[in-house]
Amino acid sequence: MASKAANRTLRLALRGESILTNPRYNKGTGFTVSERKAFGLVGRLPYRVNTLEQQCQRAYDQLASRDMPIRKNTFLSSMKDQNWVLYYALIRRHLKELIPIIYTPTQAEAISQYSHLFRRSEGLFLTYPNEDSMEEDFLEQTRGRDLQLFVCSDAEAILGIGDQGVGITTAKSALYTLLGGIHPARSLSVTLDVGTDNKDLLNDPLYVGWARKRVRGEDYDRFIDKFVQLVRKYYPNSLLHFEDFGVSNAKRLLDRYHGKHAVFNDDIQGTGAVSLAAVMSAVGVTKSRLCDQRFVIYGAGTAGLGIARQLRHGIVTIDGIPVDQATKAFYLLDRYGLVKESLGHKMRPGQEEFVRPDAEWSNAATNEKGEVELLEVVKQIKPTVLIGCSTRSGAFTEEVVREMGKHVKRPVIMPLSNPSNLVEVEPKKANEWTEGRALLATGSPFPPCHQPNGKEYIIGECNNALIYPGLGFGSMITKARTMTDTMIIAGTRRLAAMAPALHDPDLPLLPDFSDAPMVNYEVAVAVAEQAIKEGIAGVDWKKEDVRARIKEAQWVPTYADYVYDPEGLSA
Repeated sequence: MASKAANRTLRLALRGESILTNPRYNKGTGFTVSERKAFGLVGRLPYRVNTLEQQCQRAYDQLASRDMPIRKNTFLSSMKDQNWVLYYALIRRHLKELIPIIYTPTQAEAISQYSHLFRRSEGLFLTYPNEDSMEEDFLEQTRGRDLQLFVCSDAEAILGIGDQGVGITTAKSALYTLLGGIHPARSLSVTLDVGTDNKDLLNDPLYVGWARKRVRGEDYDRFIDKFVQLVRKYYPNSLLHFEDFGVSNAKRLLDRYHGKHAVFNDDIQGTGAVSLAAVMSAVGVTKSRLCDQRFVIYGAGTAGLGIARQLRHGIVTIDGIPVDQATKAFYLLDRYGLVKESLGHKMRPGQEEFVRPDAEWSNAATNEKGEVELLEVVKQIKPTVLIGCSTRSGAFTEEVVREMGKHVKRPVIMPLSNPSNLVEVEPKKANEWTEGRALLATGSPFPPCHQPNGKEYIIGECNNALIYPGLGFGSMITKARTMTDTMIIAGTRRLAAMAPALHDPDLPLLPDFSDAPMVNYEVAVAVAEQAIKEGIAGVDWKKEDVRARIKEAQWVPTYADYVYDPEGLSA
């Protein structure tokens, strides 16, 4: 169903080259005969008028001629610079195929080559040496715009490739539009350039960012706070999305501004929410409860800690278990093995929440460094859920998986590291080593596994994009003053309820990614209803009106009708 906004008539003051070079309004060969006459385009375009469907077919044929994912990525980026509607319409028609091109995993490669692929600036760049002019620079980009979303990053922890200095977050904003429904003109990607510790970038003469060591401490906090306060001052009802911040800053910044503004960190909350949804689905298959599980999380950085916290919050909220009791269900491992008291200063920030007493492990086998490794943890606690976010390929060995399978009828195994070559265990191997009993979800797409009974087991993809656009849109559309934990849980429960595995255990633990727009719509509805229930929404809606309100507000990539008006829109 097309939204009301998508089909309205627009009155534009642009003419000729100015409309053809404006990606928001350009239709290319899609301009009608009357529009060509009105906007001075008759001699600027070939004779034939194409439908959007015909344009998508032409663009897809051109895209198919590019043989490498990074070349497809740059082609689509160029298309986005020319024509928003065509860009989004094409991707929506080939969602499962093209999301990995514009997002994970190809986007990581595009960011790593950003300085060498740079052609045209997109988004807002706020750089530390220009801190004194930040407000002026901010307003130059935002004045007069109805912005609802700011996606910001300091690019210290781009998934799988680390510190990239000026890694722009346009892909994240694009998915908010594709899957959530926010108008592309109402979101802004922001690079917070505070330097880089990446020696390759510092020594690269083509690097486009500020070639200095990263600013840290009080100077960093002041710079970030100045940006946040500008968002709060000029766009108090917007959502501020933190992306790819390092482990020393991600949770700290989220905690600092939570409750003061609607803030969200996808690496922490989005990853945690989609993982919780997959576990809830598995719990539904096994007819158990969240609080009955024993969790081992291998990799306790930003993502691992975010997953642990979200799972714990699910136990507390859904099963009514006290926080201290729920925490006891978690066993985290990082570069020094099991996170336990004797690690002391070796612990990363946030790991102390889940530290295990040394006394529990006095008789445990250790390696030559005195660390308790994964296999020993699995032997000792017999986990029901094993989650990997370590980027250590093959870390879930045959011995580890078989040991887990000895004690659990339906082990839940979720190797979430991506790209796929960094996965802790290939699903087909985990399936084989558990005789087809494992309930699996992965961070990257994998083909189905063959079961002993001859059936195929479809692997659910634990992709944040199944939930974060809906979480964000539900918060934005209601002008919520903050994004509460209970709003996230409401969206997570709605996602889990749509799991195909609840109807057939041989089906995936999460909906198919091709259904992501519908799934995120349902998530947005659940989040908006919860915001209204909690009394933090900035709109006067009744709960029963939410579905229609969200549907009406969603932007869909179709061409509006244009009328030339010298007093009309010009930007």
